[in-house]
Amino acid sequence: MSRRDILRTVPAAALAAAAPGGFAVTPRQRVFVASNTPDGIRAFDWNPANGELTSAGVAASVDNVDWIAPFTYGPGQKVIFAAAEVDTFNGKPTGEVASLSLENGKLKQVSAQNSAAKGTCHCAIDHTGQTLLSADYGGGSAASFKVSKGQLSAAVWTQHYTQHGPDKDRQESAHAHFASFSPDNGFAFINDLGDDCIHIYRLHPATAQLTAHGEWHSEPGFGPRTLHFHPNGVTAYCMNEMASTVSVLHWNKADGSFKTISQFELHPDPSKAPNTGCDTVITRDGRFVYFANRGDDFILSCHADPKTGAVTPIGKTPSGGKTPRNFTLDPTERWMLVANQGSSQIAVFARNPHTGALAGEGKTYDCPTPMCILFE
Repeated sequence: MSRRDILRTVPAAALAAAAPGGFAVTPRQRVFVASNTPDGIRAFDWNPANGELTSAGVAASVDNVDWIAPFTYGPGQKVIFAAAEVDTFNGKPTGEVASLSLENGKLKQVSAQNSAAKGTCHCAIDHTGQTLLSADYGGGSAASFKVSKGQLSAAVWTQHYTQHGPDKDRQESAHAHFASFSPDNGFAFINDLGDDCIHIYRLHPATAQLTAHGEWHSEPGFGPRTLHFHPNGVTAYCMNEMASTVSVLHWNKADGSFKTISQFELHPDPSKAPNTGCDTVITRDGRFVYFANRGDDFILSCHADPKTGAVTPIGKTPSGGKTPRNFTLDPTERWMLVANQGSSQIAVFARNPHTGALAGEGKTYDCPTPMCILFE
């Protein structure tokens, strides 16, 4: 009998009682998925007992949403911020950033503003909920917005990058791809795939202003795509899209700088498919790290040293579809959900919380062009 047959025949209550590690299984939850379509945010109901998704329709009709990020301002005051990859908004040649209130599983748009340039692909909210950053891949720009209980101001800071890397096809210009904040909220970072660097800024959250504070550079032609901090607060993983490599970095809290500690390949020959690195997921306890690769379409599972963040590969799992864009663990960390952009599917894999291993096969659910997965 296959794992799927077992899940179909064993009652949900029994699965909950047998949850590995004694995890308490919570009731059904709402899951939102950014969709690069006119109906830009989709809703699903999540059953953590058996890892099943049930479509709940369109949550918000914001065009071409690439990324969604949450913040809770207080009881019943949860807001989701969205980055919309459009070429024009409000009659200007920019993308869109929007904020939506979340109540009883439903979204209602609160505000929307122009980003710095077209092709807005990512946004991130700082740890205080006062500053939102956006990154524009197509326009090679970034912007910051002052946030007041979910209400976005017009952009208060913008930067249009002009440098680019050696690859004439992929790095013909700057491509801001990812925004993030340091664990202490003192610094902000913009990954620039087109210029092979991470731009470092001193953050002033009360005003949403950023002050340039240096750069970290990858090897030429690597294309730094995303940046994620380990729970130890000093190790960060930079996913290099074009080279299908991960740079393990040490972050200096005093000046915001990064130092490369090590680097490893996701794929032994990234030129074959071709292969491109994508995203990173880290468990709350810092013991396991996962990396997504596109082309051969797999998730690489790794052990991580909780103190140093050093990783040791466990094994690869097919992503359950084509072109994994984003992936995440559910709140119990017993399931991994993968947004397969190219095949318009979300794949769900069981995860062993003790060993970190993912099941070899996942269940798949239809979703138009999924880009980012967010639990309520």
